[in-house]
Parts: sequence; C-alpha cells; structure tokens
Amino acid sequence: MRRFWGSMWFLQHIARMGRWLWVWAAMAVGCASLAHGSATLLLEEPYGHMGFFTATGHAAVYLSDVCADSPLVLRLCAGGETGVVLSRYDGVSGYDWLAIPLIPYLYAVDRPEDVPLFADAKMVLLLRDRYRRKYLEEIVPDGAGGATPGGNWYQLVGSSYDRTIYGFEIETTPEQDEALIRKLNSEANRSHFHLLSNNCADFAKSIIDFYYPKALHRSIIADVGITTPKQLAKTLVKFNAHHPGIKFSRIVIAQVPGSMPRSSKPHGVVESFLKSKKYIVPSAIASPIFAGCVFAVYVGTGEGGFQPDRGAMVFHAGSDPEPPIAREDRKAYQRELKDLLAHADYRGLGSSIERTWGKLQAKASVDFDDQDAPMLRMRVGDHVVRIGATAENVLNGSAPPQLTQGILEARLQSELRHAPRRGISESEVARDWNLLQQTMGRETLSAADTSLRFSQVNAEGSGANLDHANLGQLSLSARVGAPVGESSHGNGP
Repeated sequence: MRRFWGSMWFLQHIARMGRWLWVWAAMAVGCASLAHGSATLLLEEPYGHMGFFTATGHAAVYLSDVCADSPLVLRLCAGGETGVVLSRYDGVSGYDWLAIPLIPYLYAVDRPEDVPLFADAKMVLLLRDRYRRKYLEEIVPDGAGGATPGGNWYQLVGSSYDRTIYGFEIETTPEQDEALIRKLNSEANRSHFHLLSNNCADFAKSIIDFYYPKALHRSIIADVGITTPKQLAKTLVKFNAHHPGIKFSRIVIAQVPGSMPRSSKPHGVVESFLKSKKYIVPSAIASPIFAGCVFAVYVGTGEGGFQPDRGAMVFHAGSDPEPPIAREDRKAYQRELKDLLAHADYRGLGSSIERTWGKLQAKASVDFDDQDAPMLRMRVGDHVVRIGATAENVLNGSAPPQLTQGILEARLQSELRHAPRRGISESEVARDWNLLQQTMGRETLSAADTSLRFSQVNAEGSGANLDHANLGQLSLSARVGAPVGESSHGNGP
C-alpha cells in the first residue's frame, strides 16, 4: 500500500511538472515573439452605440520598434521604449492618423504601475483628459471655458477601459520600419475617412500590407466589400498559415475590470446582420428567401468559426505575455471568492460586490499620489480617507482595511466573471488574491465581525460620505475596528 501511494505521488508530481513545463515553454514563446520588431494588428471589440448598430469593432496597428516625437511625427524607438499604436478615427482635428504610445493608448496613463484595478466612467474621463492636457492639447484643444472637448479624440487613449482587444503579431525588420516612417512622415496627414471605403480597418490594412504586400484583403461576400477588423484578423492568420517561417503570435488584452459597460464580440457585416434580431427578424418576415441567403453566406464563409482569442497569450502591462489561466483554476478561484462573499453576509443585497462597489466609487472623487497614480477619496464620518486604486498603491491609503478589501473583491469578481475565456492569466488573479489576503491580515476576519455597511452614501464636499451611523447594509468582509485615517488632500490638480 505504501508503495502504491508513493507511485501515485510520483505520477502526480510528474503531471504537475509537465504542466509547469508547458507554461514555461509558452512564456518563452511569448518572450521570444517580443525579441524582434513586430507589427500587431489590433482587433478591438465593439461597444456602446456603434457596437449596437454595427458590431464590427475597431482596427489599429501596434508597432513595437516605431515611436513618435509627437502624435504626428514618427521615429525609430530608443532603448526601453515600447512603440506606438497607429490608428485612424474620424473627426480628430482633421488628421488621418495619430500615433499614441502603447500604455497610454490602452490605459490613459504613462506607467504600467498606474493602471487602476477597478475603473468607472468618472475615473476614465479624468485619466483621459489629464493625458490630453499633458500631451495632446495642441491637437485637441480645450473646449469653451477650458472644458473637456467633445469628439472622437477620447478613443485615442484608454481603449482598454471600453473593450477587449485581440492582437495578431507578425515580425518586421528595421529596414521595413524605417521605410514606413519615411513614408508616413513625408505624406500629407489629412483625413479622408469614409465609413464604407476608407475606414479604420482600411488604414490598418494599408500598414500591414506595407510590410507584407497583399497579405490582407476584404471580403466581397461576407462583408459586402467593406473592410472589417475581423476579416483582417482572419486573413492575417491565413497568411501566417501559408508562411510558417515568419514569426507570428496572438495576444488578448482584457477589458479593465470595473463598472464600464462590457464590450461584445466583433462580427463581420453579414454576421452582424444575421445575429441582430432588430435586422434579421423583420427581414425573415418580409422575405424568408433573403434571410435564407444571409444564413447561407454566413455558413459558407465560415464567419462563426473564427475565434480571435484561440491560442492567444494574455497581455500584461509592463511584463511579458503569459498563458491564460486553466479552466479548473479559474473555477476554483470563483468558488473561493463566492464562499468568501457568502460568509461576509450581504443582508438582502446579494453577492454582487462588483455592482455595489461601482456605485460607491461613482460617488467618490479621484485623487493622485506622489507617483501620480490614481487614488480614491471618501469621507468616513469626520475624516477624509484615501484608497489606493492600483496594485502598487492599494495597500498604502489611509482608509480602513475593509474599504481596500472592497475594491479588491470587486476586481476579482469582475475579472473572474467578465474577462474573455482566454483573457486572464493565473499570475494576475494570484496577485489580486494575495493583495486581498494582505488586507484581511490587518483585521480578524469572521462573519460575526463583518459590520461595515454602506446603506447611505452621499456625495459631500470632495468625496463620498460614509456615515458611521448608517453603515448598515453592505459588508465588505471585515469589521470596523481600527480608527479611521486623518484627512488627506493629495496632490492632484
């Protein structure tokens, strides 16, 4: 019997080692893919009103070895720089394209350490406008009275707050990068945007085709001749299949957890029509033959079979891509979090700490620490407290531990539930879980002690007001035992 259990232990040990060897190998592939210059086609999910009507999403191109002296002037990158995203948006000061560094394009901050754990519309608006005032004011000037201007400029920064992004990376050479820089810097950068014939996907296609002529093409049948982001991704994958000697990889950049509406899957033109009840149902009633033809085109072109996150590594700001978390591990984290929130005893409000924290954060004000990283300011009784809003500063605020637990629990619930199937890595979840455990270590965690609640949260002064007399409905997994920190005003604008 002892020999049997010893053999079982040995086999389990080998299985675990095999799994980790696969992970290390996948990480090595991800690191290797970044060792050379590359052009990455970005397929961005649709969101908001345009997502409702078209569902085709957005396309842009990230160049790892091309940087910019300004959003309009390109150059080769120096050591330590991370490249730029080139994109076309309609109505941005009449320009055809603009170049934004990768991290600001994704998160509207300069440093990976400053990416917030849980974002809401107010924080995103502030981060975008701060970046605009610092770097883009000549291109996107203030509105009347110094107000934030309207227009599509906001899509140039903080794209990952709005949607999940899929990247299809193909290698480039320094000579190709230099040639593209000369071409774009010498041409007139004036907008000739047209939704049907010269849209964002057409621009992305022109950049990839510059590196690899005729690599991408539109679909006359599936997209009725309109260039769409999903079609470009499909053809680039096919191009790689026919040219296996060219280094190629996939990444997924998950939408930042928070109360911002979640984006939806990108579709082609015919696919959008077929999967939209507001279009296909009236069409089927008026002309069943036409609806049948639409379905035949959808099946015949294989639109539904393309999965943009298949085989993708998970992007992390400031570090190498990693393999996605295993399905069983993700479910295990979900069960642990569910048990944790259940023991917190959410009397009558359910277990959606994500939704409740979103409401609380909406009534707080955004502040910044000495490193210019975002924080939240809330009034608790007679005190103004600050809560770190990033993984770097979340443990450094003056708020009671239960408030810090709230933002971490909300993030975990959001990323475990809303992240795309392959859009989350185990190390990222483990980091957030470890931070949550550290906050719990500051208090004795028990169901009997969970008495911090937020039944009445009123905007007051510079932040949300949490009245101790009314902390009576929502527990955040810890008791109020330590004294609340003193008033702090930060150094933000």
